Amino acid sequence: MDPSGGAGIQADIQAVTALGCHPLPVLSCLTVQDTRNVYNATATDPDIVRQQLECLAGDTPIHAIKTGALGNADVVDVLVDFLANHPDIPLISDPVIKAAGGGDLADETLIARMKARLFRHAEMITPNSIELALLGEDEDPTQAARNLLDAGCQSVLATGGHGEGEDIINTLYHQTEEPSRFYIERVGGEYHGTGCTLAASIAAGRASGLSAGAAIDQAQNYVLRAIRHALRVGKGQPVPDRGIPWQS
Repeated sequence: MDPSGGAGIQADIQAVTALGCHPLPVLSCLTVQDTRNVYNATATDPDIVRQQLECLAGDTPIHAIKTGALGNADVVDVLVDFLANHPDIPLISDPVIKAAGGGDLADETLIARMKARLFRHAEMITPNSIELALLGEDEDPTQAARNLLDAGCQSVLATGGHGEGEDIINTLYHQTEEPSRFYIERVGGEYHGTGCTLAASIAAGRASGLSAGAAIDQAQNYVLRAIRHALRVGKGQPVPDRGIPWQS
């Protein structure tokens, strides 16, 4: 949870709702942060996470799952156990490691557990360029993505928001196909919570029955609109306005 309301589960709730889905928010990590950086973080009790997941699954159909900052490795284990019993639910995993300001949101044990256990259950992981290099253990994006695919990831969406150029290029790497590239206008500047918003929007598209490619297209356009109407909430990065009417 981001108390500034810019990223994390608040971003997920707003994006999923704007795209016509009903969110079922399970809180995995509490943070001390503002629009500038993260200063502290603590994981939710893994058993509470387990109880929430089981309670929800017994009451309502779940059409997609999106993960963000998971808190610690024990939470990963809980989620993997749940996914093993629900293998048909598409998982979009945003491997949140660092805040834009540089604050840590994952230690080495959590990162290793995500790589060893969680990512193989994900239909798609959505690392930015910094996360991709760290997780894929290579500065070359293509080789880093290939390393993750070889380790069991089904697909890797390497997001291009940290790059340069007129367009943002998000590249989807597959197990057996050539990479797919998705282009969207680059507005410029850094915004708080864009990665969360993109991954949550993709999950909403998949929950609505869109293909992975169509879900990425819809998510990119939604994020672009939110950035164009960004709010100056604090002294740091502007916050995308995720409450704008999606198809007005």
